[in-house]
Amino acid sequence: MTTSFITKQTIMTKITAAISAVGKFVPEYILTNKELATMVDTNDEWITSRTGIKERRILKGEGKGTSFMAIKAAKDLLKKSNIDPKDIDLVIVATATPDMLVASTAAYTASQIGATNAFSYDLQAACSSFLFGMSTAAKYIESGRYKKVLLIGADKMSSIIDYTDRATCIIFGDGAGAVLFEPNTDGLGLQDEYLRSDGIGREFLKIEAGGSILPTSEQTLKNGQHFVHQEGKTVFKYAVSNMADVSEKILQRNNLSKDDIDWLVPHQANNRIIEATANRVGLESEKVMVNIHKYGNTTSATLPLLIADYEKDLKKGNNLIFAAFGGGFTWGAIYLKWAYNS
Repeated sequence: MTTSFITKQTIMTKITAAISAVGKFVPEYILTNKELATMVDTNDEWITSRTGIKERRILKGEGKGTSFMAIKAAKDLLKKSNIDPKDIDLVIVATATPDMLVASTAAYTASQIGATNAFSYDLQAACSSFLFGMSTAAKYIESGRYKKVLLIGADKMSSIIDYTDRATCIIFGDGAGAVLFEPNTDGLGLQDEYLRSDGIGREFLKIEAGGSILPTSEQTLKNGQHFVHQEGKTVFKYAVSNMADVSEKILQRNNLSKDDIDWLVPHQANNRIIEATANRVGLESEKVMVNIHKYGNTTSATLPLLIADYEKDLKKGNNLIFAAFGGGFTWGAIYLKWAYNS
């Protein structure tokens, strides 16, 4: 009896990391397919049929970087949840486009929102940054030492895109989303994760110059080596198979069927990748979150923007499967139980 009681109590008081609030920000300027067609050899039908993207948001204005959007998304979350920023323990900014090298974008963001008691840092895993950030934030909460972890996914992709390169300029947009992780003892929140990486992807999706291998020079600037380069067919092949594989794997590991899943929350890179992932786990389109048509691929911001856009449709106890794939290569899936009703 004593052993049984202790086991029951341990299970009941286990700390999980649950999302308790969300926020978002997207720039006002809308770059449509029609406008892109005046910049490169493309058209609305071609872009839509291959990607599912109709428009994307672009951050305009001198001196406005990723932190500008991260701060806006965080303030939106704080306003909606009525949380004192001084109560936040940690701020993580998941991003592939930090304001500047060396100086932390997260540290600046935390200071600007008044999270003066928090420590902070950036996390970079390309388009998987927010997914990996969810895992990281959850571990801090599960340790019992931290009570409020603010995770922000934000990217100003327009700052690293060559708008004469049709392979990339049609895909990416700017935006930010934020979530707050807090402890939960009711079995809600993050349940399981399956995260992977493979350095083979280094050559297929990258910015060649500006790092320690090839520092910035007059020649690298002339060569356009500071823009994103992508070998689309190779990246597409890896993304389709790997995002679908990990989504299926996370269901199998947790003995979940398609009927147990309320929502698939897939990285918004390409509509065909999203559909392939949903088909692998047998989910009908009504259970798949999609906003790629509005924002394009906002890299680290796609997952939190989905949560923000669909927040009103989420119910306490809903089973969510997050999945992402990014350069490097990085990819993975997370199983999370939603913790509140909007």
